[in-house]
Amino acid sequence: MQQIERQFVRSARPLYGHLVSLFESAIARGELASGARLPPERELASRLQISRTTVVSAYRELESKGLLRGYVGRGTFVCASPEPSGTPFAWRGKIASAALRSSDSTMRDALRHATDSRILSLAAGEPAIDCFPTEAFQRAVDHVLTRDAQSAWRHGPTEGQPVLRKAIAERFRVPVESVLILAGAQQGLDLLARCLIDPGDAVIIDRPGYLGAIQSFHAAGAKLIGWDVLRGDIDELEDALVRYRPKLIYTNPTFQNPTGITMPIRTRRELLKLAERYRVPIVEDGTYRELSFGDTPPASLQEIDTQNLVIHLNSFSKVLAPGLRLGWLSATPSIVDQIALIKQRLDPHTQNLVQFALTRLLADGSFDAHLKRLRSEHARRCGLMLAAMQKHIPAGSIRVVRPQGGLYLWCRLSGGASSRVLLEHAVANGVAFVPGHAFYAD
Repeated sequence: MQQIERQFVRSARPLYGHLVSLFESAIARGELASGARLPPERELASRLQISRTTVVSAYRELESKGLLRGYVGRGTFVCASPEPSGTPFAWRGKIASAALRSSDSTMRDALRHATDSRILSLAAGEPAIDCFPTEAFQRAVDHVLTRDAQSAWRHGPTEGQPVLRKAIAERFRVPVESVLILAGAQQGLDLLARCLIDPGDAVIIDRPGYLGAIQSFHAAGAKLIGWDVLRGDIDELEDALVRYRPKLIYTNPTFQNPTGITMPIRTRRELLKLAERYRVPIVEDGTYRELSFGDTPPASLQEIDTQNLVIHLNSFSKVLAPGLRLGWLSATPSIVDQIALIKQRLDPHTQNLVQFALTRLLADGSFDAHLKRLRSEHARRCGLMLAAMQKHIPAGSIRVVRPQGGLYLWCRLSGGASSRVLLEHAVANGVAFVPGHAFYAD
C-alpha cells in the first residue's frame, strides 16, 4: 500500500481510474498478494486526501474485474491476479473462497508428466502396469457381460455392489456393513474431509505425508499439524494432541507415501492408546499394505483397534491400475452411512462393471496370483533403482531410505542442494519426480 500511496497523483483524471491502475499493477507484481486485506474506504480516502466516493468507485471497478472481493463486516480483500487483457468476463473474482484454497497443482502436474511419452515419470506412484492381468481381467469382464450385462449398465447402490463389499469384508475380516466402495482412495479422503472437518479444525498428519491428503484436508479448511513419521516420537505426538486438540489423526503407517517406511507394531499400539485416551479418531491409509517385498507387515491399526476409532482407507489403484479408479474404506457403520449420504451427492455410485469384474478376480484367484507377480517385480525394480543410484550419483550427495515394500524412494539431497532446481533440470532432460517440499503441510 505504501507504494500505491507514493505513486498516487491527485491531479490525474479520472482519479478512480488512476487508482484502479495502481492497484492492478501492484497485484500483478505480487506486492498485494491474494488474501491481502485493503484499507477501509474512508481510511484510504483520508490517506490519499480524496473523496470516499472515488475510493468506492475504484474498489467496485476492481471487484467487477475479479481482483477484489468485499465481505460485509470483514472488509475488502485481494482475491486473484489480473486476467489477460481482453478477457470478456472476470471469472476469477466469482470463485468461492473455499475453492481458492485448492491452489496446489503438484498432483495434477505429476499426472500430466505420467501421460507424456517424452518424459520418464518417477512421480505418479503407479504399479508396474505391464504386470496388469489383462487376460484375466478380460475373462472377468466377459463373464459379467455374459451372465448379467444389465446389472453392469444400471444404477448401483451408493455403498457399492453387495458382492464386492462381501468379498472385501471376507478378505480383510471386517463386517460387510462397514465397507463402502469408492472411486479411488482419493475420493475417500475428500469424503472424509467433508464429513469430519469444519474450517479451523486441527488435523494431525504425517510429516512428510501424502500430498493428496494434505490437499483434501487443506481444502476443507483444516489447520494441519505435522507429526514427524521418520522419528515416530510418541511423546511429540502426545504434545500435539494436548496442544492442538485435533479433530482426527491421518497416517499412512505401512510403506508410507512418500518415505516408504513402516511403523513398528509397538508404535502402532502406542498410537492407538493415545487416540483412545484423547478420544481422537484415526484415518489409516492402507493403500500400500499389500505391496510388501518380503515379510508380512505388522497388523493394521484397524486390526488391533478395540474402540472403533479407526477408519481404514484402501485402494486397488496401487495394486492393479490407477485407471480403474476403485477403492474402499472400512469404518463403524454409522460413519459409513453418513459418508454414503455425502457420496450420493457427488457420485451416486461407483462404476458397476469394474466392481463386478474385480469381484470375479478375487473369487477365482487371479488377483492373488497377480499380486504375487507384482510384489516380485516391484522388489526387482527397487533393487535396480538403488543400484543405479549408487553407480551414477556421487557418493555422499544423496541419502536414500531403503523401503521394504510400496512404491516410493525417499531421497535427501546433501550440501544444500535444492530439489526444485533439480526438478527443473530433470524435466528438461526428460525425467520427472516430486520435490520433497510438496509433502510438508507446513
